[in-house]
Amino acid sequence: MIYLDYNASTPIDPAVYEAMLPYLSEHYGNPSSSHAMGRAVKAVVETARGQVANLLGAKTGEIVFTASGTEANNLVIKGVAETLRHRGNHIITSAVEHPAVINPCKYLERHGFEVSYVGVDSNGRVNPKDVAGEVRPNTILVSIMHAQNEVGTIQPIREIAAIAAQGGIGMHTDAAQSCGKVPTRVDALGVDFLSIAGHKLHAPIGVGALYIREAIEIEPLLHGAGHEDGRRAGTEAVAMIVGLGVAAELAAKADHAAVTALRDRFCDGLTAAVGDQVVLLGDPDDRLPSTAAVAFPGRIGAEILAACPEICATTGAACHTESRKRSATLAAMDVPERVAFGAVRFSVGRFTTEAEVDAAIGMVVAAVRSLPSTG
Repeated sequence: MIYLDYNASTPIDPAVYEAMLPYLSEHYGNPSSSHAMGRAVKAVVETARGQVANLLGAKTGEIVFTASGTEANNLVIKGVAETLRHRGNHIITSAVEHPAVINPCKYLERHGFEVSYVGVDSNGRVNPKDVAGEVRPNTILVSIMHAQNEVGTIQPIREIAAIAAQGGIGMHTDAAQSCGKVPTRVDALGVDFLSIAGHKLHAPIGVGALYIREAIEIEPLLHGAGHEDGRRAGTEAVAMIVGLGVAAELAAKADHAAVTALRDRFCDGLTAAVGDQVVLLGDPDDRLPSTAAVAFPGRIGAEILAACPEICATTGAACHTESRKRSATLAAMDVPERVAFGAVRFSVGRFTTEAEVDAAIGMVVAAVRSLPSTG
C-alpha cells in the first residue's frame, strides 16, 4: 500500500509510540491523586503541556488538553458564545471550514445566535476585507481555519486577527491541518484561541489541545471536576497526552522542505504525464507542504482511486468521503462540477518516499488514461 492521505491521519511516529508505552502499563495513576504514582503521571502531563506550548510559542498554562481537534473547536466556539452572550450573539466564520467549526456554528444558530459565512476566492482564500465587512457591534468571535483541509490553502490569519483585535473580538483558528506542517506560533498569528489534533502530526487518534490566551475565561464544554485548571472536566488521558507532547517536540524540528519537495515531485510528475488533463486546486504557492489537491476534468475522482487500489488517498476531506456531490469547499471556490467531480486529495508526509511518489504517479496516470472522459 502507498499511503498518501496524511491530511486525514498520520502514522504514529515510532518515538511517540515508545514514549506512550509505559503509561499504558506501568504508570497508571490518576494525575489528580496526591500519592506518589499520581504525582508522577501529573508531572509527565505537565511536561507534555510544555512541549505543546513550545511548538505554539505559548505559555504552558495556556494549553488545555482535549480528546480531539473537534472537541477543541466546540469548546472555544460554544464556550465563547455562552460566556459572551450578554455582549453579543454574532459570529464570523468562513464557507470552507471543517464541519467541526461549521456544525457548532449551525448549532448556535438554532439557539439564537447569528453567523456570517464569508466566501473565498477561486484558490480557497478568505479576503480579510470580507471579514471586516461582516463585523458588527454584537460580534463576539471570528473563527477562520489556518489551512484549508481539502485544498491546503493557508489563510491570512494574522491580517484577520488584527481586524478582530481592533473590534475587541475574540479570534480563533482551527490549526488541525497546519500544526506540525508549517509554523503555528500564536504570537505571530495574533490569535486568542488555536485548536490542534494529535493524529494530524504523528500522535495517536483521540487527543487534541486548545490554546487559550492567558487571562481569557470561557465556559467549559464539559462540566465535572476541576481538571485542566477547571477548563475541561475529565481525567486526563495520560498516555495520549504524552504522545502528543513528544509529537509536538518532533514537529518543532521537522523538515518541511523535504515534504514540500515530495508534493511538488508528485504534482510535476502528473502534469508532465497528462498535461491539461489535470488541474491543481487551491493556492499554487501559499499552501500546505503536504497537500496535492488535484482534479481530472471530465472524470470521477472515486473511479480513479478505485483503479488504483494500492493507493490510499481521498476524493475530498476524509470526513466527507461518503458524499457524491461537489464538496462545500469546491462549491465555495466556484469549481465547475465537471472539474470538482474529478477531484482527488493526495497528501504526503514525513514517512513518504520518493519511490512511493513515483509509483503513485504511474498508477494514477494509467488510471486517467484508461478511464473515458465524460466530456
